[in-house]
Amino acid sequence: MENLSSSLDPAAWISISHASDVGAARRSGQLLATQLEMDETRSGQLALIITEAATNILKHAGEGRLLASIVNHAGQACIEVLAIDDGPGIGNLPQAMTDGVSSAGTAGTGLGAIRRLADQFDVYAPSGKGTVLFARLWRTAPPAKLEEFASGGVCLPLAGETESGDAWAVARQAGRVTLMLADGLGHGAQAAKAAAAALETLSLMPAAGPQRLIASCHEALRPTRGAALAIATLDPAQQQLTFAGIGNVSASVYADGARRHLMSHNGIVGHNMRTVQELTFACPAGALAILASDGITTQWDLVNYPGLEARAPAIIAAVLLRDHSRGRDDASVLVAVMPGSA
Repeated sequence: MENLSSSLDPAAWISISHASDVGAARRSGQLLATQLEMDETRSGQLALIITEAATNILKHAGEGRLLASIVNHAGQACIEVLAIDDGPGIGNLPQAMTDGVSSAGTAGTGLGAIRRLADQFDVYAPSGKGTVLFARLWRTAPPAKLEEFASGGVCLPLAGETESGDAWAVARQAGRVTLMLADGLGHGAQAAKAAAAALETLSLMPAAGPQRLIASCHEALRPTRGAALAIATLDPAQQQLTFAGIGNVSASVYADGARRHLMSHNGIVGHNMRTVQELTFACPAGALAILASDGITTQWDLVNYPGLEARAPAIIAAVLLRDHSRGRDDASVLVAVMPGSA
């Protein structure tokens, strides 16, 4: 489905702690570029973006993670790169973006080069609080008009697992967008199978509301071990968000500096679920809808991250993952911004 993007699209996490990891990250990016059929020029740009991003992690933080993923935005395919570290941050970001400036005694071409090479670029790096860098490169030329709905997510498997039991998806249909986050019971391949069944249900009925989607997922997940599920539909024309959730997943709306928790009900989709309650809330333009699996603690507050709410949704998701992952389960965060009404 061309109007659906998800964590099941091809992606690669690479741990960065040694010079050899830079080459591994670059090779992973080239595999994605080949899958997306990028031409030689775009593939070369991607290789340079990943090389610079991974090298910056080593120089300034010593270690971190890089995520490269194929993402579909309203039928337009791209590769997105997130470079995540817990290092010193950047004290003077405008200066750091200037070619020839480096706090590590090097040529200082990293951030400036990435900004020039990427079609979209963003960074969050408050002093003393690490750095998260985001770069997007479209398969061909950038679209003439970017879609109104901005969203981004991260999905990290439990250490030692090759598949995540979490999954997220974003479906666009008839002027609305539906967010889904599924957390398969447990972790590993069987949990991943349950989460994938939920996303498949969304792909088959993207115009359905949260209550109907959860009811359909309940049937689709019966052969699996089941999942916790959060679904939110954003309607910019009405400036409203409609939500329903089952199980241990969190959802919230962040607007005007305040966070509103959305309540999920007890149960396991596919096995033990009572009546689903669908609720509608005001959701003004610029508000953030944030869904997270139980691999993320619920004690975060964007008030502790000045300026983060204005950054790219993928950066917000990555910061919450980096700082609030429990470390003993798969962890996922999905963020979307409510656009203005037409």
